[in-house]
Formats: sequence, C-alpha cells, structure tokens
Amino acid sequence: MKLSHSRPARRALCLTVVFFFVFFLTSAVNQPAMAAEKTRLRVDDYQIDVELLPQTHKLTARAAVKVTALDDLSVVTFQLNNALRITKLTDANNKPLTPERNTQDSTVRFALNSGIAKNASTTFNFEYEGTLESADDSPVQGLKLAYVGPETSYLLYSGLWFPVAGYGVNRFTSTINVTVPAHMVVIGSGKEPSAAAALTATSKKPATTLANSKTFTFTSDKPSFPGTIIAGTFQEFKSDEAGIDLHVYFKPNHQSLGAEYASTAVKAFTFFVTQYGNAPSTRLKIVELPDDTLPSAWAPEISALSSRAITEKTNYRLLANTIAHQWWGVSVSPASKDDWWISDGFSRYSEARYVESAAGVAGLDEMVKDMSVGALAYDSVPLSSAAKLDYFSPEFQSLVTDKGAMILHMLRWVVGETKYLKIMRDFATTYAGKSASTDDFRELTEKVFGQKLTWFYSQWMDSTSAPEFKAKYTVYRLGNNKGFRIVGAITQDLDLFRMPVNLRIDTDGRTEEKRIEVVGTDSPFSVETFGRPRRITIDPENRVLTNSTDIRLRSSLVRGQGLTQQGDLAGALSEFNKALLVNKNSSLAHYRIAEVFFLQKNYQASANAYRESLNGDGEPRWTEVWSHLQLGKIFDVTGQRERAVNEYRQAIQTNDNTQGALEECRKYMQKPYEREKGS
Repeated sequence: MKLSHSRPARRALCLTVVFFFVFFLTSAVNQPAMAAEKTRLRVDDYQIDVELLPQTHKLTARAAVKVTALDDLSVVTFQLNNALRITKLTDANNKPLTPERNTQDSTVRFALNSGIAKNASTTFNFEYEGTLESADDSPVQGLKLAYVGPETSYLLYSGLWFPVAGYGVNRFTSTINVTVPAHMVVIGSGKEPSAAAALTATSKKPATTLANSKTFTFTSDKPSFPGTIIAGTFQEFKSDEAGIDLHVYFKPNHQSLGAEYASTAVKAFTFFVTQYGNAPSTRLKIVELPDDTLPSAWAPEISALSSRAITEKTNYRLLANTIAHQWWGVSVSPASKDDWWISDGFSRYSEARYVESAAGVAGLDEMVKDMSVGALAYDSVPLSSAAKLDYFSPEFQSLVTDKGAMILHMLRWVVGETKYLKIMRDFATTYAGKSASTDDFRELTEKVFGQKLTWFYSQWMDSTSAPEFKAKYTVYRLGNNKGFRIVGAITQDLDLFRMPVNLRIDTDGRTEEKRIEVVGTDSPFSVETFGRPRRITIDPENRVLTNSTDIRLRSSLVRGQGLTQQGDLAGALSEFNKALLVNKNSSLAHYRIAEVFFLQKNYQASANAYRESLNGDGEPRWTEVWSHLQLGKIFDVTGQRERAVNEYRQAIQTNDNTQGALEECRKYMQKPYEREKGS
C-alpha cells in the first residue's frame, strides 16, 4: 500500500499529528502486528550495543534482554523488524537457541533449552544485523519507522529495531550504546555520561567497522519506553528557561526557528506541570525528523516533529501533543491495548487544553469540532474494545485519540472544572511511572466526583454512536408583562442516552441558560425569560459529542483520505462523493477528489476537480493555494509550461504557506515539476 504523494495540510482534515491530522492518517495503514495474544513474559531490561553505517544503510547490534516469566514458559516470542536478521541467539548459559521467523507479524519465536518457571528471570542474548533503507519490511506496511542513512537515521520504538515484547505496555529500563560516524550526533532517552565518563566509555566502545566513529550512551533506570534513537547532523539550540533543560535539534534550514520552538515548548511544558504535576524529567529534546516517516513521535525526554511540521508559524498544537506524552505515555502508560486512550486520548485533550489556554474558548471550540469528527469517523467499535483493531489503522487511531479526548472533554462538563482538574492531577500522580487501566481511571473519577459514573462510562466507553439533538417548543406570554415561558423538549434518537446538556435562550434582553438532564429520546424542559425569545441553542459550547450535517461531511472526508492512503482509490472516491451529497460546494471534498484523479494520472478530471475546489466554499483556506499549486503541476506534466507558471504565481499571491506551499511553488517556478518514476 502506498501513502498519498500529495502534501495537503493534514490537520485540516481533523484527525494528530496528529497525527497534521494529528499524525493519524499518515500512519493509517496496516499495523505492526503488535502481539495481540496475552503477554507471557515481561522484559525488565535491555543492554544494547548498536552500530549505524549510514552510507550503506546498515545496522549491526547486540542485545542482552533480561526477562521475567509471567507463566511457566517453554517457548518465547519477541518482535523484530523483518529487515533485521538474527545471526546468533543464546540463553543465559550461552547455549544456542534456534529462532523461527514469521514475517506476517514481525515475530521471532524460539523454544527454550530448559523451561522458565513462573516468576523466574533469565537473559537472552541476541546478535543481529540488516539494512534499513526502505519501508518494504517495515512493521507497518508502506511506512518507514526505522531508517539508517547519511542525513538522518531514526530508529523509532515502533520500528521494532530491537527485540520487543508487550509493545506499548511492557515498561523497561535500558542502557543503549550507539556508535555512529564521528561527525554525527545521537539523540536518545535517559542519562548521558559526563564528559570524563563519556571519554572512558568511548575508549571502551564496542568493536566497530567505522574508521572514524563516536559512541553515545543512554541509560534509563526508570521503567518506561526509551527505545527511540535519532542520529544525524543538527544545529542545536539550548535553553534553561523555567528550569527546563531544553535542547532543540533542527536541520540548518530551520536553525532560525529553534528559539521560537524552544519558547513554545517551555510554555506547553510548564502549562502541563500546572495541570498534572511534575514530569518524569525536566530534560526535553525537540528533534527534527525527515518527512518520510510519522509526522510526529515521542519517547522519554523526546518530542520529534517532521521537517514539514516545522514552519515559521509555530506548530504549537502538534508540539503540545508530543510534549503531553511525557505525562501520558512516558509517565502513565496503558495497562493493555484496550486502555490505549490513556496515552493518545489524554495527550490529544491535553493539546486541546493548551490550545484553550493559548487561543481562548474559540481555539478550544475548533479543537472540539476536529475531535468530534475523528471520534465519529469510524464509529463501529466501542472504545472499550479497541484491542480488536489494528494499532495503526485509521479506526484505532480515530477511536483512541479523538473519542478518547472527547470523553475527557465531556467528563470535564459532567463533574465540573475543579473536580476535573483534581481527577487529572491525582491520576497523573497516583500512577506516575506505572501502567493504568480504564477501570483505574473510572474508580478515581467516581471517588473524586462522589457519585457513580457507570452510566457515563457505559455510554461512551462501551457503546457506539452519538445523538443528534433537536428542540421542539412553544412560547407562551405570561400575564401582567412578566415575560415569557418556553415549554418544550430536547429530542434525539438514542433510547438509552443520558447526559446533562446546556440550553441557551437568546432573547431581546438578557440571554438565559439552563442545564437540562437529557434522558432517553424525549426530555421536557420549561424556561421563563423576561425578554422575548429569539433563538434556542442546544449545547452551544459543544460540551457533548453529537452528530450533525457538518460532522457527517467531514467524517466522509476523513474516511476517504484513509482509503486513499491505503490505496483504495475507488472506495475513497465513494466517500468523497458522499461528502458532496451533504455539501456540493465543499472545496475540501472537490480537492480530495482531485487528488485521487491526480494519483490515477487522470489529469483532465483532476484539473476539473481542482477548479471546482477553487469555486467552492473556500473551506479550509489552504485549498486555494494548494489547488493552484496542483494545477501548476498538472500543466507541467502535460507540457504547458506557461500555464503552469501562471498557476504557481496565483498560488504565491495567496500568501498562504500552509505545509510549505509557497516554497514549493517557488521551486517549480525555477524548474518544472516532474512526476517521480513509479508514482
């Protein structure tokens, strides 16, 4: 499966990075088959020596893996990137073991020379090597998660570059020695030796095939997920503002942005300290990743952003999301795959809270709309059953990230601001350095709130769908000029639904509000006002996850984009056309259709759709600059250079540099666009 070759502003589709899109549809392809079966062992510690040879894209490594059996074991399974070949495997007694490979789920399985009793510990010694250059053998089909190369090498934890058990759930300690060419710097999690200690460590570094090399050592003595390594040539910017040991590692072309990103990171970090208490570490490294991997990534003390995400207009949403993972993921981690929302959903809503602090209520409102789309785009499996889905599927990402965030948003409304803040701080403190389950969170929320919340969690965790509110009412004039009485009901389609909902009545005098307990399909209300009622609005602050025409349109666009990135272009066109049935003037729907035709090399149909996008409702704004840019590419491909240059000029005149559009236009003004071979 191929990822889309176009470069739209993914955030406008409203899923992380985040994946833009918050990072979520960029990774919306097949999962790395991360051990769905019950984990029968626990990895306690890794001692890893790894050497990177960037010019040949080669990795060689040794890993001593200390484990504890959770059951009596005779066979052990790990996961390891399919591009890596085990050259030697021995047990604690240095006796050889014979690994069996399953490339379908990236697993390595081997029988033990003698079994391990429950609760007993032992060590396995792996030696392995391989070439990490393409996504062909990636744990996630079509997406590079581990790469060794001259400019930047990255070994993400999700890339399974070392033997992994209990992905995302099994917390571990580690010491990782990374040997690279001497001109490169290595960024990782954990303590780094002092200058004197580093000199001693370098003199004792592992045997290397590099003529001029340097070894970096990272020691993590607190169990977490310190398995991400990034190496390359960077410009470093340092800051100790607010007591944070902050390092920004950007490429030379982004060097001037280091100070601004550092300042923004400090603001986000300190905001989360006020929300959740201290982070596991006051050290933070902001690192630039190439554009050929995830839009963002996180690890202990690391917040990584793709090159495309680093712009003059600071991408503070994506940055805040990755920083929030220092609390949700690094400090508090999910106890199981079903509890994954505790990492991704909590970080997503932390992002929303930071946006609220930086951009006010309007900023939060836009975030809630985005999260609502993500929450309902794939509303077929309850959040409590997320383990049934693939980790990197759009369904899983949508569910744990955006529906998880919306559950926190609604919980905040139900329990009130003061108790919500106490719940989040108490949870972060109680489970710091530990795994936590949804039940753990539910029990704590009920303790702080002072009431059972079974109805809330059953509705939003164990069920699917969301209500679409409507109001029916009659206005009566009260005698003796005492005002008006509105008698009516809030209706919706879900029989078991229960939720407090705010009702706002705009009058020709003072605005009145009333909190209504909506229970079942028909919930009566009666409100008296002095002024004549002009308009009634249900849930005006968007505190409840609800369906609507706009949500359905945007959900179709999200599903279509997911199908595009999975290579199902016919399915994608079907979803985009559903969006046009909701709003025939949707610029974004026409733009997405144009993208599909462009991928199919149907240039006339693609050009027509880009024109329709330009003539549409203009939402989101970036569709204008990118439609002109894409039209310019089409004219270049079809040998109409003058018309291509005209489109690039019109794109530049928009002064909209979303996702680097203006830089790309200027590049093609100088040299005509050429389609890559095989694309």
